[in-house]
Amino acid sequence: MSVFAYFGPSGTFTEIALDRLLTTRLPRQSAPRPTGDVEKIAAKSPAATIEMVRAGAADFGCVPIESSVEGAVPATADALVPPGPGTAGRVQVFAEVVLDVAFTIGARSPLEPSQVRTVAAYPVAAAQVRESIEKLYPQAQFVTASSNSGAAADVADGKADVAVTTSLAAELSGLVVLADAVADADDAYTRFLLIGAPAAPPAATGSDRTSVILDLPNVPGSLMTAMDEFASREIDLTRIESRPRRDVPGSYRFYLDAVGHIDDDAVGEALRALYRRCERVVFLGSWPCDRATGSPPPDTADSVAWFESLRSGEVR
Repeated sequence: MSVFAYFGPSGTFTEIALDRLLTTRLPRQSAPRPTGDVEKIAAKSPAATIEMVRAGAADFGCVPIESSVEGAVPATADALVPPGPGTAGRVQVFAEVVLDVAFTIGARSPLEPSQVRTVAAYPVAAAQVRESIEKLYPQAQFVTASSNSGAAADVADGKADVAVTTSLAAELSGLVVLADAVADADDAYTRFLLIGAPAAPPAATGSDRTSVILDLPNVPGSLMTAMDEFASREIDLTRIESRPRRDVPGSYRFYLDAVGHIDDDAVGEALRALYRRCERVVFLGSWPCDRATGSPPPDTADSVAWFESLRSGEVR
């Protein structure tokens, strides 16, 4: 049996994303593959989900990493950093799924807009519906929930009037649906990752993503130099984020997503160069994109063949 942890409780978008991975992407594109039956376990946070994988309590974990409205999910980004020196405790990404995100508004019973004074919402969800909620319930204020499912549970427990949640969580908590498909942006989405213990990455598909975390020396131009390892090789960077380093107050670490696979020559060259220049390089993985963005790295086959001909003395 393979155990899959996810940011819960049951009914969150993360569980929906995990189900999508299990039924459509994982069997074909992820390595290592699950064996036998699947058990799903809800964890209380992205960090707790990742820690279950790190500790061996789960074979895989599913967590949100990026919202099209709010950007990176800080709790996930921080938890992906290995806890010890070097890369001890590293986890690796094997697959991703992108969900179009719109929310359900649920309550214990039917309510008029003027009766709604408190709206329970997970912070990432609140950012994606703020304008809509102001129009629907102009007198209401947000109260923070632990998750999208947690918002539904809070309303069921009488802690708020309505919840910004998922349709599944509203049903599980016995809520009445007041509004559905609520979102400030029609094209809002969230990207989710499937992580596991380090292993060989899934095979390159031609539409892949490679991600690293960089700890850089505290010298002028260190970030520019690191990024140039990609730019000089025509590798497209699709995400650059920074997060404070708790181990070195006042310093930051950087998260980079690049188009391409570790098996692409250009990407491999860039990773080797980063290893020489950075204090620490954490390889998060190479995996198939759910929705391709950016330009693929250049095909270096001709230059490699030319170089090998020089080494062998072949006349070309």
